[in-house]
Amino acid sequence: MLSQIVSALGVVAFAVFACSAYFYFSNKLLDLALPVKDGDIRAASRNLNRRAVIRPWLFLGPALLLLFVYLVYPVVATFVLSFYDRTGLQFVGLANYKWAIGDREFRQSIFNNILWLAVVPAACTFFGLVIAVMTDRIWWGNIAKSIVFMPMAISFVGASVIWKFIYEYRGGNDVQIGLLNAIVQLFGGTPEVWISVPFWNNFFLMVILIWIQTGFAMVILSAALRGIPEETIEAAVIDGANGWQIFWRIMVPQVWGTIAVVWTTITILVLKVFDIVLTMTNGQWQTMVLANLMFDWMFRGGGDSGRSAVIAIIIMLAVTPIMIWNVRRANRELKGH
Repeated sequence: MLSQIVSALGVVAFAVFACSAYFYFSNKLLDLALPVKDGDIRAASRNLNRRAVIRPWLFLGPALLLLFVYLVYPVVATFVLSFYDRTGLQFVGLANYKWAIGDREFRQSIFNNILWLAVVPAACTFFGLVIAVMTDRIWWGNIAKSIVFMPMAISFVGASVIWKFIYEYRGGNDVQIGLLNAIVQLFGGTPEVWISVPFWNNFFLMVILIWIQTGFAMVILSAALRGIPEETIEAAVIDGANGWQIFWRIMVPQVWGTIAVVWTTITILVLKVFDIVLTMTNGQWQTMVLANLMFDWMFRGGGDSGRSAVIAIIIMLAVTPIMIWNVRRANRELKGH
């Protein structure tokens, strides 16, 4: 343990030193390459202008290089790979895309992803907003917020293990240790293997992500609600508005931009959901989503790089419009200010 901590600190120290050395020596080299001499005013002015143009790129250069290596190149390589066979050696054109359109499992994954997109972002945003409003009105609100936010500190796999115990089923005459089945049995119902019930098991898996992400939505929306002028609320109260009207007609419109950001952020997360499905069902019982199907085809039958690349491209295409919308909205807000 100690050696791991020392190694981590060493890596951090080396990275800081390397970055500092890069910026220091690159600036020195730039100054030497484009000197400013007192005798020639025209040359000095020209070199100063060149320095001003080049210097930002010296700072941005490493980040742009890493961005290209770890983001741009993989996207381009994945797109090219989607036109090749399982080995990535023989060009097959649109064959992999035709397979995807006709594959029942792929269509099931698309349906499940749409189901997740329809439920999870809306539920997380709604519960986060309601909890943010309610906890701001009680003295122990910060304690409640801390409890709601706690699942954010748990990994998706850890959260899935916790909920696996809640959905646990014991056959025969064994005592039901799963909380849900214990409650069902308490009211005279019959215990079920909940995560194996087609269609409905998707909702049982969604609950896990909602449980984790509601805390994130609550924190962001709570900060936005604090920014609403008190005068607006007081004026609404004086005009006779009740709590429901204040919430829908005063609070929600004023934090709508933040609601949209939270919604789209969770939407992007949902498109990448992988760990929960893998841990709970491994895609069985009609719970497969695109990320899990891509992972499956990376290793199924020795792996199929062409088909897994097609699924990866579909996921990226689904995420792209949301990211573009977020960027354009952020630019409009910056111009507005």
